[in-house]
Amino acid sequence: MGTIISTVNMKGGVGKTTLTVNLATCLAKNHGKRVLVLDLDSQISATLSLISPHEFAKVRKKRRTLNYLLEKDITRNSYSKLSIQDIISPNICAIQGLELLPGDIELYDEYVVSHMLHNEAVKETDQEFENVWNTFERNLIKDIIEPVVNEYDFIIMDCAPGYNLLTRSGIAASNFYLLPARPEPLSLVGIQLLERRIANLKKSHQATQPVNTNLLGIAFILSAGGLLGRYYKQVMKRVQDDFYPHQLFSNSIPMDVNVAKAVDLFTPVVMAMPNSSGSKAFAKLTEEFLVKITNANQQKNEQVMAVN
Repeated sequence: MGTIISTVNMKGGVGKTTLTVNLATCLAKNHGKRVLVLDLDSQISATLSLISPHEFAKVRKKRRTLNYLLEKDITRNSYSKLSIQDIISPNICAIQGLELLPGDIELYDEYVVSHMLHNEAVKETDQEFENVWNTFERNLIKDIIEPVVNEYDFIIMDCAPGYNLLTRSGIAASNFYLLPARPEPLSLVGIQLLERRIANLKKSHQATQPVNTNLLGIAFILSAGGLLGRYYKQVMKRVQDDFYPHQLFSNSIPMDVNVAKAVDLFTPVVMAMPNSSGSKAFAKLTEEFLVKITNANQQKNEQVMAVN
């Protein structure tokens, strides 16, 4: 079974998408892994970091985006013809094993979802609205990706900033979550808010079906050198004091103009400028990621064996 990972932070502009697409590309290109990128953000940044707007327009016209699967699940439309396999775009950036489930600029209306679930709760007299909502929230993304989980080594989901339904459902469906951050105070606030929200998410689902996602690591993106670098190190030290060493990536991604240039090319920097400092840093971070995954899975297996 593939490992499901959410890339998430309460704050935007912290390098979430940059981390998602370059990590996924390195895993497929450098390590031969089969990776699915799932874009859960209506800004479709991950989608447009992997395919051009022209390509996106074509797949959207054919309704081959996440929105089709969401509508199918939310409206309980049993007559929908396309499956998730039909919608996934293969061989992204001409890399064997790198695939994309494109996002969409129009995903869903949370009010409509709430109204629909309220009606269900009224019909199911033995269930309160909260229980109906929690079940839907926990299973929305899980049900969408379940048919293909075994086809990938990793499914990496680029979540929207904030804490909407798709972000919560993505976290609930994940084995681990990655927390990208810029070494600046507002980014650290995003870390603290997210950790609090995930703790509450786990608590709200504890009585029915536990949410078992765990923090894989905090990765600092676009950190600088010089005078600014000394300030960044002070901010990073505050994070290091709040988390265990294994919860932090030792490799960080430096400020590199090539990372921004690659966005204009609709291609991950590790493909567009493979010899840049940013690309080399992502390659090292990917190697560390694989070590962390191995150690985390081994620890989980040991815990299961100890219980049994």
